[in-house]
Amino acid sequence: MKYPSSWLKGSSLGEAIACELRLQIINGTIKQGEVLSENGIAADFGTSRSPVREALKTLSTEGLITLKRMGAVVNGLQLHDISELYDVRFLIESFAWKRLVEQDTTLVISQLQQIIDKMQLAAKHLDVVEFAYQDLSIHELIIKEAKHARIWHLWLSIRQIVMTVLLITTEEILSQGDDKINFVINKHRKLLQGLETKDPAFIAAQIEEYFVDSHQTLHKSIH
Repeated sequence: MKYPSSWLKGSSLGEAIACELRLQIINGTIKQGEVLSENGIAADFGTSRSPVREALKTLSTEGLITLKRMGAVVNGLQLHDISELYDVRFLIESFAWKRLVEQDTTLVISQLQQIIDKMQLAAKHLDVVEFAYQDLSIHELIIKEAKHARIWHLWLSIRQIVMTVLLITTEEILSQGDDKINFVINKHRKLLQGLETKDPAFIAAQIEEYFVDSHQTLHKSIH
């Protein structure tokens, strides 16, 4: 699997290198404990060491590698990292969905329905990249519409890892047939239905159910 070029629009070379390395680390192509050298990566990508340093700094901030002189050691994404990632997502999105209850959600509900329809179309064509992108768009829209600057910045700090994980889990989901695909789409429909009710308790129940299943799917996809 390659990182989708369509997701790299407007990215610097360093960001593009980070995205490709991140995917290879999370899907296990690059193993835990492996040593990455600036020169080796620069040669692989046909570039100078400057964008490689930018990429490694980003991955270090995300905890995927530990920087060493002229390179890095791969930490990977371990089970406890997966749990923590989903804990953070759960906290962010629980807050965002509940905050939306206090707002006029007419436009947001319409936008969410359109995104879910696009997910359905992507599933029909078994388009992993498009399905994963629309999945991300649902969650990002909710977080953005919560209109909370600190929550938004917190989301941005994990966004790239979440995007990569979604790409990997989507490939697993779309390989399992219509029942699994429809189950995942319906999970998002339930979140939308929760928002339509404006019932905080119902919304909380749907969010918890969503993340329990997503967490399990992630464990199966990566390990």
